[in-house]
Amino acid sequence: MDDGPIASIAEPGIKADGQLLYTMRKEVAQLLGRSQTGFPGAQPVSFARKHIDALKSQDFYVCEKSDGIRYLLYATRDESGGEAHYLIDRKNDYWFITNRNLHFPLDSDQTAFHVDTVLDGELVWDSKSNGGKEPRFLIFDCLVMDGQVLMDRTLDKRLAYIKERFHTPYKRLFKEFPEELRFQPFYVEMKPFQLAYGIEMMFKQVLPNLKHGNDGLIFTCRHTSYRHGTDPNILKWKPPEENTIDFLLKLHFPTVQPNRAERAQGRTESFIDYDSVPPAELMVFTGSNGPERYESFQPLYITKSEWDTLKGLGDPLNDRIVECNQDDQKRWRLVRFRDDKLEANHKSTVTSVLQSIKDRVTQQDLYHAAGPIRDNWKARQARSERK
Repeated sequence: MDDGPIASIAEPGIKADGQLLYTMRKEVAQLLGRSQTGFPGAQPVSFARKHIDALKSQDFYVCEKSDGIRYLLYATRDESGGEAHYLIDRKNDYWFITNRNLHFPLDSDQTAFHVDTVLDGELVWDSKSNGGKEPRFLIFDCLVMDGQVLMDRTLDKRLAYIKERFHTPYKRLFKEFPEELRFQPFYVEMKPFQLAYGIEMMFKQVLPNLKHGNDGLIFTCRHTSYRHGTDPNILKWKPPEENTIDFLLKLHFPTVQPNRAERAQGRTESFIDYDSVPPAELMVFTGSNGPERYESFQPLYITKSEWDTLKGLGDPLNDRIVECNQDDQKRWRLVRFRDDKLEANHKSTVTSVLQSIKDRVTQQDLYHAAGPIRDNWKARQARSERK
């Protein structure tokens, strides 16, 4: 049994496979009242200029988008009736947390624990003052708690449930037994939410004081229910230059004839040229299962030195998911490999990110919008109080 923090946020436990994985996926789907066994998490849309109007016309909360790994935390029982926990990643893989010290007590009884519970969050590395790092799971939503499905509740109600039933008893435990903290696989916190007009506070106070990497902001509508898949009421804002798309990479290696020097060395057959930069095609996911599963988007621009670096990795490159951005000449460039993702972005996501790139909503634009967002929020509040 492991005692102490996990060593990797990308592989936080033992990956379930075969019959166990099939059973777990079915179990979670039934718990959520779903027929599909795919990853049940909600996905945001990219922030476009039209969304500034959405922030003015409806109540939104805002939180920082952490640079970590998205997981659903599933609290259940093991075969002997004891407490068991899994982290479910976006590939819909289930990672069993082997450290048995992880305990989420009930409010009424510190020795009892939550089961049939699915929370949404992300695992990050937090920097410590001594230069080290520690894993932290940041909760930002809840799908079901103790068998009670909460997805049809509004976000503010869901957050209240997490705080009252889940996080407060958990915090109380470590107030009483602080020495137990060092034996935990990771510490669990609720991600702080601000009202959508607290934009200046986010940029000037929250983001500069984070102990982990940041990847932008997430705006979530306060009054909507939890949706599986893409949710137009969750808006992901990134600085314009950081807007990226995940594609499937297809490399087309040319077949060439040997040149005079190669013929002189006895090479007479045509061969595949792996040394020159190959034409690279970026593919988007269509959502279908047939041969039209992927369609061509645009070429990826790779320099000779970049190609030499990629070859030097010694890893397969073809058919991998790659995160790309546009340079100032509108060419698509490779940012990093996304082996944590099973599919490239769906073409609808690609359309929304392209709109974000085109709209270029800056930090300054959000600052300017904060006043009207606040005024409209207060006006709606006054109207509902009069009613």
